[in-house]
Amino acid sequence: MNKDEFFKIIGILIVSFFIIYFIVKMFKLQASVIEGLTNGSDTPDSGEAGTAVSYAAGIKAQVVKLQDELLIAKYRKDYETAIINLDDYIGYLMIKQVLNMKISDNLQSNIDLINNLNSLKEAKDSLNTTMTFLDKQ
Repeated sequence: MNKDEFFKIIGILIVSFFIIYFIVKMFKLQASVIEGLTNGSDTPDSGEAGTAVSYAAGIKAQVVKLQDELLIAKYRKDYETAIINLDDYIGYLMIKQVLNMKISDNLQSNIDLINNLNSLKEAKDSLNTTMTFLDKQ
């Protein structure tokens, strides 16, 4: 065996080891990517609905917290008075919006006033819904 054949064999071995090393690294990378696609340990196995119980419990905890803060049984009359006064205030604001409309060529300002009027109506509807909820408590 001469020197040239010896260096060819050494070169082939080095290239072969490099190719094997590269292939092994690719398989490890692919395994880690595939492994990364699985659900984590903190994710329930039952899918989206699996968290519904804890979600509902969290909402209930917030409701209880608000009930403790508001003390509706104790302050019901005050809350009703505040809602009624705010309803009256919005009613007067609606009258003011109607009276501020000008019959002129300025269509955009009238459209803005009508949009404000609609927002005030939605606020009154929200107050009515709030009062209905308060009456149920």
